[in-house]
Amino acid sequence: MRVLITGVTGMAGSHLAEYLLTEQDVELFACYRWRSKMENLDELQRAGKVTYIAEGGNIVSAKKLEEWIAADARSGHLNLIEGDMTDPQSMRRLIGGVRPDRIFHLAAQSYVPSSWNAPAQTLQTNVIGQVNIFEAVVDAGIDPLIHIAGSSEQYGFVRPDETPIKETNPLRPLSPYAVSKVGQEMLAYQYHRSYGLKTVVTRGFNHTGPRRGHVMVTSSFAKQIAEIEHGLAEPVIRVGDLTSRRDWTDVRDMVRAYWVALDHCTPGEVYNTGSGVAREVGEMLDILLKLSRVKVEVKVEENRLRPSDVKILHADVTKFQSATGWEPRIPFEQTLSDLLDYWRARVPRTC
Repeated sequence: MRVLITGVTGMAGSHLAEYLLTEQDVELFACYRWRSKMENLDELQRAGKVTYIAEGGNIVSAKKLEEWIAADARSGHLNLIEGDMTDPQSMRRLIGGVRPDRIFHLAAQSYVPSSWNAPAQTLQTNVIGQVNIFEAVVDAGIDPLIHIAGSSEQYGFVRPDETPIKETNPLRPLSPYAVSKVGQEMLAYQYHRSYGLKTVVTRGFNHTGPRRGHVMVTSSFAKQIAEIEHGLAEPVIRVGDLTSRRDWTDVRDMVRAYWVALDHCTPGEVYNTGSGVAREVGEMLDILLKLSRVKVEVKVEENRLRPSDVKILHADVTKFQSATGWEPRIPFEQTLSDLLDYWRARVPRTC
């Protein structure tokens, strides 16, 4: 089975690649941009499990890429191909050359605060980028299973009596990012109905763990604690709203959910994926502080508060669990411990 991942250099994409190479029998391909940060693939690089297809060469056509793949692709490796989903011709070459049996579309502008600062770029990347992928699939005449990584942010404003949130709940997005994910989901449905694309959308609730970007709340707290422990910052952790409630899942459990979604879920349908447990941001911070080796003061900063925020995201995962049998395996405390250890290893030590 030939699998293609977009967004492989992100947290979820890199964990998905590792999961597929260790747990599934697949030929694995992924696209990256020349300017992509590659550190999330360091473990695969150190293990000698990364191969660059046509590195430094001009991928002038899908046929030429097919030839390079035939010559250079390696079994048991992550085979990387340069491409950019915002460029339609790039996607036609990539998908026409790889001709995947499964596509995991994870690439996105996924940082909510940045979507306020750059709403047009967020919509261009997330919505038009997905159009380019779908059009390339149609143009190539292939019939892959396609996973679309949606987001719980799509629900936006949720009333207290609407939790846990079912897939049938109204979508009231509260950020440009959330609007872009609604657009991606609607495109998945439209291309399924119009062209028969076998799209499955997971509305993933919050997921975290090692490699989470430092701008995300769990990682921001963990990184700050690691810096304090290493003597690189004063013992003060700066936070935003601690009362919002989120449904967190370990990223390593989440990527496993992506895989089983294509095994068992119905194309054209949408599924919540999450732990089914909602915790306050402050509760998450308390767990990290208990894991800390130093005493830390907590300070709320106005610039960390959003113009409008989603107060609660709590998943009803009955539909997904009934379809797949999937359940999270990694305890939340272990997730946070692993995340803190990740930042302890990355934050430079003082001499």
